[in-house]
Amino acid sequence: MSRPDVLVVGGGPAGMMAAIAAAENGAACMLLEPNSRLGKKLNITGKGRCNLTNNCDAQELMRHVPQNGRFLYSAFSKYDSQDVMAFFEALGVPLKTERGNRVFPASDRSFDISGALERHLRDLQVPWVRDRAAALLLRDSRVSGIRGERGVYEASSVVIATGGVSYPLTGSTGDGYRLAKSIGHTVVPPKPSLIPLVERGHFCAEMQGLSLRNVTLTAFEEEKKVYQDFGELLFTHFGLSGPLVLSASAHMRHLGERRYRVEIDLKPALDEQMLDRRLLSDFEKHINNDFLNALGDLLPRKMIPTVVARSGIPPHSKVHSITREQRCTLARLIKHFSIDLAGARPVEEAIITSGGVTVGEVNPSTMASRLVPGLYFAGEVLDVDAYTGGFNLQIAWSTGHLAGESAARWAGEQQE
Repeated sequence: MSRPDVLVVGGGPAGMMAAIAAAENGAACMLLEPNSRLGKKLNITGKGRCNLTNNCDAQELMRHVPQNGRFLYSAFSKYDSQDVMAFFEALGVPLKTERGNRVFPASDRSFDISGALERHLRDLQVPWVRDRAAALLLRDSRVSGIRGERGVYEASSVVIATGGVSYPLTGSTGDGYRLAKSIGHTVVPPKPSLIPLVERGHFCAEMQGLSLRNVTLTAFEEEKKVYQDFGELLFTHFGLSGPLVLSASAHMRHLGERRYRVEIDLKPALDEQMLDRRLLSDFEKHINNDFLNALGDLLPRKMIPTVVARSGIPPHSKVHSITREQRCTLARLIKHFSIDLAGARPVEEAIITSGGVTVGEVNPSTMASRLVPGLYFAGEVLDVDAYTGGFNLQIAWSTGHLAGESAARWAGEQQE
C-alpha cells in the first residue's frame, strides 16, 4: 500500500484494536507484526477460553488496577467493558458472563475472538506486514515511521503496542521498551505479575496437585497486609498457583527483596469459636480413633498429613486425649495456614509484565507520548497492570482504542 497515516507496531489485542480504531476513524492504517499469526498470546489466555473483559463499570475496572489505575480513567471512560462486549457481539461473537463477572466467548474458544478481529481488519482493508520493528524514525523531532528488519515503513503517526516480556514465545520480547528508551522515554524495569509463587519450604510440595476452593488468602509484606480475597488456589511442586495466588502476586512488587508470606483461611465461613465447636463435634464422632484419622470430614485427604504435622499433635494420639489447648492450636492453624515465600516463578511464566513505559510521560487522554509528537502507546508496554478476571485485556482494548483513535486524528491534522 502507499504510505499509511497510522502504523501500528504489534499484532496483539491492543495493537489490533488500535489498528481497527484508526481505520474506523478514516485513517489509512498498517499493522507490523513479526509472528506468523496475529493474536498469538491472546489465543492462550484464560486457558484457551479468552477471558476478554469483566462485566462491570469504569470505576470498578479502575479498582482492579493496582498499578497506576488512575492513569486509565480516560481510556476506561471512553471505551469500557460494555463497549467491548457490544463490539464483539456486533462482529458475530456471542458472549457469556460467568462467576466474578468474567466475560468469555460463548464457545469457550479464544480463536473466535482473534478470528473476529482478523476478519474485521480485512474488512477495513488494514494490511499486515510480517516484520519486527528495529528502530523509530524521526523527522524534525517528530515520528516519521519505523525501520524494520526487512524494510522501512513511513507513517504520519506510530502506535507502539508490543506487549511486555512475559510468554516470549508469543512475541513479547520487550521490543517496545527498547524503542521507547531510544527516544528518551523512561521505562520502569519489567517484573513478573500475575505469576505463580515459590514457597520457602516444603509444605506445598507435600500437597502438590491439591486444589482448594472457597478459601480466603491474605498476603503480607513483612507484617503489613497487602492483599486479601476469596476464591481458588492450587498447591504445586514449587509453591502456589491459581487465581487467588496470581492476583496476590500483583501486590508483591519486591519479591526477593522483602519478606512475604501468605495465610490461607481453610474455613472462612467459620470463626474460631464456630470452628472449635465443629472440631468438638468431629472429635466426638471419632473419639476412639487416632488424631490422624479424625479430620477426614473437615479437610481434604491430601492436606491432612501436613496439617497434622504442623499442629504439633502426635498423629497417633487418641482423639479423646487431645487437650483444649491443642484443639485451639489446630483451629488457629486451619484459620491461618501460613506459607513463607521465596519469590516468584521466572518472568517467562508470568501472565503479564509489571513495569514498562512510565505513564507520567504519556498523555492519559490520548495515549500520546509527551516527548515525541506522533507517537502513541497501548497495552502492556505501559506501566499498568491489573488483577485476573479480564481486567488486563480490558486495558488492552481501552488503551488500544484510544491510541488508534488519537493517532488517526493526529495524522489527519498533519494533512490539513
